[in-house]
Amino acid sequence: MDSNLLNHQIDDILESVLEDTTGDVYMVNPSWDAIEEFVTVATGFDGELPTVHMLADERTLKDVMDDFIVASNAADLIADDVLALRTLEEAPENSLLVADDAVVAIVHAGDRVGGLVTDDQEFVDAAYETYAARWEDATSFNLRTPPISRVRETLSEEIGPDAEEDFTAILESLETARGDGEGLDEVTISLLVAAKNEALLYDISKWGEDVGIASKATFSRTKTKLEDMGLLDTEKVPIDVGRPRLRLKIGDDRLREADNGQLATVAQSILN
Repeated sequence: MDSNLLNHQIDDILESVLEDTTGDVYMVNPSWDAIEEFVTVATGFDGELPTVHMLADERTLKDVMDDFIVASNAADLIADDVLALRTLEEAPENSLLVADDAVVAIVHAGDRVGGLVTDDQEFVDAAYETYAARWEDATSFNLRTPPISRVRETLSEEIGPDAEEDFTAILESLETARGDGEGLDEVTISLLVAAKNEALLYDISKWGEDVGIASKATFSRTKTKLEDMGLLDTEKVPIDVGRPRLRLKIGDDRLREADNGQLATVAQSILN
């Protein structure tokens, strides 16, 4: 590893540490941006990743993981034993990356970021032992979001391959999936995909509840909101026993004419 990593972006610093480290890494007190960037870098990393033990502020973790795109990719990393999340009671002054052969302090100076590196073995050993002990005493962070790989696989199986392709394309067109005006949330995206493929509300909501995206009740409430706003339409489909089920359809011509890359943008503009 370079003696210091100056005038780098946070993703460059993270990639350097991941490339140069073979043992476990403690990522201590990462910022919101550093958590997002770590998930992006680790998801696209070409090679074998070390296991990263992330010790982070609980509020920061919750806020970052409200974004389905970040959280579902983080869940994949957790499932692959590449990432583990625990919360900090007392945070150090700086953000740290602690490996068995180096400690990197992440320092922000205005819009610049630097990684100040020490490989003094005595200091590194002491830091590593300190944060290994703090890790053992820390509380696990419960990430309820399902892994994106499982979401895509089950969506393809339960609703159809075209629906999975539409879902993936919409996510790739978004920077965030929070449902806060900056991005659509995962339930809205799922319902739009179902409507584009004319799937049943029962099927998409059952899939969403089974995979861990949201409850059937949440899907139903969101469907009603989108229907009231004219984004979705429904038609009754009779079944042999019981009440008819609802087939979802796109309800706005602007959405019908949009391709997957535009669907999210058009939906957001209507919702806003």
